[in-house]
Amino acid sequence: MRIWPIYKKELRLYFTSAVAYAVITAFLFIMGWFFRAIFFNYVSMSLQAAANPMLAREMNPTDVVMRPLLSNMSVILLFLTPLLTMRIFAEERRSGTIELLLTYPVRDGAVLLGKYLAALSLYGVMLALTLAFPAILWRFGARLEWGPLVTGYLGLVLMGSAFLAVGLLSSSLTENQIIAAVSTFAVLLGLWIAGWFADFAGPTWGGVLRHLSLLEHNESFGKGVLETKDLIYYVDFTLLGLFLALRSVESRRWRG
Repeated sequence: MRIWPIYKKELRLYFTSAVAYAVITAFLFIMGWFFRAIFFNYVSMSLQAAANPMLAREMNPTDVVMRPLLSNMSVILLFLTPLLTMRIFAEERRSGTIELLLTYPVRDGAVLLGKYLAALSLYGVMLALTLAFPAILWRFGARLEWGPLVTGYLGLVLMGSAFLAVGLLSSSLTENQIIAAVSTFAVLLGLWIAGWFADFAGPTWGGVLRHLSLLEHNESFGKGVLETKDLIYYVDFTLLGLFLALRSVESRRWRG
């Protein structure tokens, strides 16, 4: 499959428009603000711990700084990820170039994967830039636990992969970028808060809601625990989103 040309084209479109720069700048600004607030709180607690040995034992920079930072990061990505995918197919549909694209000797799956991998690459760049935060902690002598840090970032990668798959599906269903972004956010938000209602839904439906919850499956990664069920959930979620997006793209051929 000719994925590489589609991938290069999409990546070039991201970085020749304001979308990538605007999203990355907003993301880093917000996360920088969170890091500053959490880091200063950590410094204040460290000064208090100097006179309190009991408190000092609880001053783990990974738990006190990085875990809440990664948790906040997942929430911000919930808002920003739809902006990365809203134009992928919607703009092609609006401008009419989707019909031209589908007449090329390229399989629909290659088109889909090329666009998806370009969005995933941009998402990876965003996450990679936040590695400056643990680097700052390490530079100031903080002893980080690299296991929970690695699994925490792995959780964000898997979660982002699922987010992007939903965004790709939404974008393939409409020619309006705003509708694509809003519908993506609505679906992700619904799955994010699904676990909140589990305690009120009874044992059967409660279990279903917990299983569907994006948040429930992300918690163990921040604790340095890799659960097979969480890995399978995100992989299946991503594959389902891509499969439905592929069926949506292919339906344009069926409709002529």
